[in-house]
This record gives sequence, structure tokens and C-alpha cells, in this order.
Amino acid sequence: MLISTLGPFLIFLLGACCVGSLLMAAFYPRIAATSALDRQVEIISAGSVAAARGTRDGKPRKRSVEETLREAAEQQRAKAKKNAKPPLIVRLRQADLSWTKNTYYLVCVATGIASFLAISSTMGLGTLPAVGFSIAASLLFPHLYLTGRRSRRFKRFGAEFPNSIDVIVRGVKAGLPLVDCLKIIAAEAQEPVKGEFKKLIEDQTLGMPLNEAVQRLPERIPVSEASFFAIVIAIQSRTGGSLAEALGNLSKVLRERKKMQAKIRAMSAEAKASGGIIGALPIVVAGLVYLTSPDYIALLFTTATGNLVLVACGVWMLVGILVMRKMINFDF
Repeated sequence: MLISTLGPFLIFLLGACCVGSLLMAAFYPRIAATSALDRQVEIISAGSVAAARGTRDGKPRKRSVEETLREAAEQQRAKAKKNAKPPLIVRLRQADLSWTKNTYYLVCVATGIASFLAISSTMGLGTLPAVGFSIAASLLFPHLYLTGRRSRRFKRFGAEFPNSIDVIVRGVKAGLPLVDCLKIIAAEAQEPVKGEFKKLIEDQTLGMPLNEAVQRLPERIPVSEASFFAIVIAIQSRTGGSLAEALGNLSKVLRERKKMQAKIRAMSAEAKASGGIIGALPIVVAGLVYLTSPDYIALLFTTATGNLVLVACGVWMLVGILVMRKMINFDF
């Protein structure tokens, strides 16, 4: 009885999941685009790396500020177009998953089959709703797992990275070479910093210059902290100066950014809670009304006009949720 009563509501919910997964697949490049801060960091990094390479090759050139900025902007546009949506294999490596593309696709197929069997056996719905939900699950659940694991790994890297920079600063002040300090981090730091610095040391051991090996770190871990570190190393290799002082200032900047992030999170907690309540309220109210007075709301599911109203409401709710999400997400 409960299954037959909730059937139309579940069909609408499954349809909304299908539409949401398709919209996420269509607009993922825009959602996954880098922030304004990251774009500025990459522009500065591109300019500093180009200048460092020119000096290393023994061909220093005097460039005007306009020419340097123009070249950096062109490189940034090309890089942004290339990395707007990282390839699947790159995102798998950034999430520290050893899967191949075929493995990921097999996981998607297995998720869809398991969802179809679960819906068919437990909810007693028809074949068409079960197929729709299985397609949505096969597209959405592996993607959410990969994205969540990748984001958590980036957060752990950002939390541990300032401590690693402090180790480099103390080692350089004590007279150790920079490579030895990096080896200490590769042996003693916490993951994922430990694994990334191991790759950096391996690249340097195979003959790649240290400056170029460091520049590959932001490509594997596309976060602002890694970009800042690469910029400092590039500038220091080009102009010289006190590396300990530069990295010490970088450590202070990263810790202040963490404090600012925590302050923003605390100040925006009320707005996020309000946005979540407002976004969930129509769905909760509709579900309660359907449970208490099914005949009153059944017209939305049994008539063509009601179906159009449901579709229109779902679209506008999605637009409103995206707008609220944009309003409560703060970049710094």
C-alpha cells in the first residue's frame, strides 16, 4: 500500500535525479573551472616560469611590462582552455585511484545494474522508472565518489603543506641543500604531501632540473598552495636571494589563508544553513502533503497539466538552488 501510494512521487524523484545527472555532465566544465584567484596565480606562475627558463638558457631578454603580461595572458588562456575539464585519467590520479578508464566504466555499469536490481526488488516499481534510476545512478554516483575523494585529497594536501614548508625553511637555515630538505619531506611528511614530493624527487633524480620538477607539482595537485610554492622556487632560481626568507613568508601567507578560510566558513554558516533549509522545504512539504492527503496532491501526478507544473517547479527550484549556492560560496 505504501509503495503504491509513494509510486508517483518516487517516479518524479527519479526523473529529477536523471535530469540533475545530465545537467551535471553537461555543465561540469563550467562548474570545475578554476577560481579567479587560481587563474591569477597561474598567470603569475606562467610569467615567472617563462622568465626563469629564458635566464637558464643564457638568453636573457629585456621585455616591457605590456609584452610580458600579454604573453602570460595568452599562455593562461591556452592552459585554461586545455584544463577546463581535466581528462578522466588525470582526475583518477589526482584522487589517488589506480583505476584505468575501463575500470571506471565497469564501476559505472556495475552501479547501474546494482541500482536496477535494488529498485526492482525492493520498491516494486515498473521497468521504466527502474531503468531511469539505474542510468542516473551509473552516471552520478561514481562521479560524486571520484570528485569527493579528489577534493578531500586536495584539502589534506593544503592542511599539511605549510608544515612541510616550515621543514624546508628550518633545513635551509641549518645549511642543508634544498634537495635534501625535499627528501626529508618525501620520507617523513604525511600523505598526500609525502607521495607528491616522492614523485618530485624521482623526477629530479632522473635528470630533470629541480625548477622544472617543482613546476609539475601544481599540475598534479592544482591548488593555490602548490602554485605559490612553484612561483617562489621559480623566482628564487632566476634572481637568487634568501630562499629561507621567501619560503618563511610563504608559510605565513598559507597559514593566514587558512585562518581566513576558517573565518569565512564560520561567518557563512548561517547563510548556508538557511539556503539548505529553503532548498529542502518545498520537497519536504510536498512529501508530507502526499503522505497525509494523497488525493489532494495526486492531480500533479495524474494529469498533464500537473506534470507540466511539476517540471516547471523542478526547473525553477534547480535554478534557485544554484543561485543560492553561488551566493553562499565565497572565494578568497
